Amino acid sequence: MADESGVTIGELWTQTTGVIGARHEARWLCEVATALDGQDFLLNLDERATDRMVAHLDSMVARYRAGEPLQYVLGRWSFRRVDLAVDRRVLIPRPETELVAEVAIELAREVEPPRSVADMGTGSGAIGLSLAAELPLEGTTVWITDLSEDALSVASANITGIGRAARNVRAALGSWFEALPPGERFDVIVSNPPYVAEGSPDLAQSVEEWEPVEALLAGPDGLDAIRILVEGAGKHLKDNGWLVLEIGADQGQAVRALYERAGFREIEIRQDLAGRDRIALGQSMNGA
Repeated sequence: MADESGVTIGELWTQTTGVIGARHEARWLCEVATALDGQDFLLNLDERATDRMVAHLDSMVARYRAGEPLQYVLGRWSFRRVDLAVDRRVLIPRPETELVAEVAIELAREVEPPRSVADMGTGSGAIGLSLAAELPLEGTTVWITDLSEDALSVASANITGIGRAARNVRAALGSWFEALPPGERFDVIVSNPPYVAEGSPDLAQSVEEWEPVEALLAGPDGLDAIRILVEGAGKHLKDNGWLVLEIGADQGQAVRALYERAGFREIEIRQDLAGRDRIALGQSMNGA
């Protein structure tokens, strides 16, 4: 290497671990700085780090120590089977949302092709691109939508990361159902909408400081976006189509009531791995 530093990649990893106190996180930072992943990183621990690598790593470590979330510092994060570019324009994908995606994928798999699914308020594209990557390639169409041009730009960039399945994905800008093509009906509509109540003490300071507030807050009770989705979904679902939503841990009873009033059946409130209400689902009946 033309611009070698005085340390090896392995020494960089050790030094970074000492600075931030977390070996796994230090490795992820070093992998990004060196552009080496997984086994390639481990096989090159004795190679000299370049000055460019060291400078990149120093910059990332400084951002991390200043409190910026690791996912934004890395610029990417894994979600189920897809690797996503993420930055402050979108929410950080979370394990709870992987469960939401799993439910939507399972329901969509039960539908005979051609199947059509929509991920509304897609953010980074995590749910929608997981649907595209994991559902059969033939006979599947996935719409991803967002009101934020910035978020949809991130999601659109992530489309290429799912390979051949990208041909199944359509991206659209707009507010909730306004973004969907007129007259189109879907087998599954899924969303991780804003569901945090304004002024909620449960919102971590780091989340409020770094992540896009418009993707988090939804009115005095956190249900503003969920109401729109539940009340409007029937007009956009096929007969017996499903609406799957991520919800707050204290919203199960209220969301169930919304589904009931909108005419859904087979309503369920499922829990996350911590046993908290997290997923609402219901089936439309004759277009709800």
